[in-house]
Amino acid sequence: MAAPVSAPALARWQPHSHSSSVHSFTFTQVSITHTSSIKGRRKYLKCAFSGGAEKSLQSTIEMDRLIDKLRTTDDRKLPEIVAENILAFNSVFWMRLAARTEICESQDDQEDFKDLASSLMSIVDRVVQKAEEREPSNLQHDKTSWNGEKIESATDVLKAILKPITNEDEEIVWPPKDPQSIILMKKELVQREQEGQLDETFLSEVNAQLGQAKTDNDKPGLVAILQKVLQLYASRVLSQRSYAKKGAQIIKAEEFLETIIKGDEEDWNRLLISGLILGGEPITLEELNGVIEKRIERTLMRTLSGSYQQRVLCEYLKEIKSRAEYLVQEFQKRQPS
Repeated sequence: MAAPVSAPALARWQPHSHSSSVHSFTFTQVSITHTSSIKGRRKYLKCAFSGGAEKSLQSTIEMDRLIDKLRTTDDRKLPEIVAENILAFNSVFWMRLAARTEICESQDDQEDFKDLASSLMSIVDRVVQKAEEREPSNLQHDKTSWNGEKIESATDVLKAILKPITNEDEEIVWPPKDPQSIILMKKELVQREQEGQLDETFLSEVNAQLGQAKTDNDKPGLVAILQKVLQLYASRVLSQRSYAKKGAQIIKAEEFLETIIKGDEEDWNRLLISGLILGGEPITLEELNGVIEKRIERTLMRTLSGSYQQRVLCEYLKEIKSRAEYLVQEFQKRQPS
C-alpha cells in the first residue's frame, strides 16, 4: 500500500522589451531648409520614425505589459484579467507571446511561457463561448457575466472532479465500479488545472477535508479518494516539465522518473520493478534517487515556500522514492545469502 500523500518563489527572468522584437522602420524626409550665411547655404535633413512604426512599437509595449501582468497573476485571477482584456487576444497577441517564448534564455522560462499560453487559450475559449451564449455582438460587455459565473468555491471544484464517481444519490463510490470513471476524473482535473482553478484555495480545501476524514476514522474510502485527487494533481503538474533531454542526449534515469510520475500510483510497483536494475534495466536505485532529489530541488525553487502546492508535489516525489527503496529492500531480502 502507498503511504498517504500529505496535502499540504519563483524568480522569473524579465526580458527587456526592446530586445525581444525587431521592427522594420522607414525614415522619411521631413523638411529641407535653405538658409543663407557667410559659408553659403546649408541643408538640414530631419528624419523621424514613420507614424506606423511608432504605433507598432507602442502596441508591442502594451502587449508586453499585458503578458508580464498575466505571468505574475495568481492562476485563480487569470480568467478575470482575460475577460477584461478579451479583445486583446488576437492573432498579433499570440504571435507576440510565441516570440517571447522563443527568446527565453532558459528551458524553465520557456516552459513557463508554454504553460501560460496553454492556460490562456483554454480560458479565452471559455470566455468567448460564454459570451456568445449571451450576447454575441459584444464580447467585452460580457465580462461581468463571466466573472459572476467564474467564481466557484473550492468545494464546488472538488465536487466537479469527483462527479464521475458520484452515484445518483450523490454518494461517492470508491473504488469506482467503472474504470472509465478515473479517466473522466483526470479529464475534469486537467480542465480545471488549465483554467487556473486548482490553486492554493483548492489544495487547502482538499487538505482540510482529508484531515477531517482521517480524524473521523470512519471514512477510509473518502481518505483514499482525496489522496487520489492529490496524486492526480501532482502527476499533472510535475509531468508538464521534462528534463530527460540534454541536447541530443537522453538521460535514462530522468526519463524513467517521468514515466513513473505520469503513471497511476497503482502501477508504481510494476513500473519500478521492471525499470530498475533488479528488473534487468541498467538504472540503479542510486541513479533514480539522484534525479528525484534534483526534481525536488527544482520544485522547491519554482514554488512558493510553505505553500500547499510545494508540499503536495514534494510529497509525491518523496513517495516515489520511498516506494522504490522499499521494493529494492524487499527484493534484496529474498536473494540467497
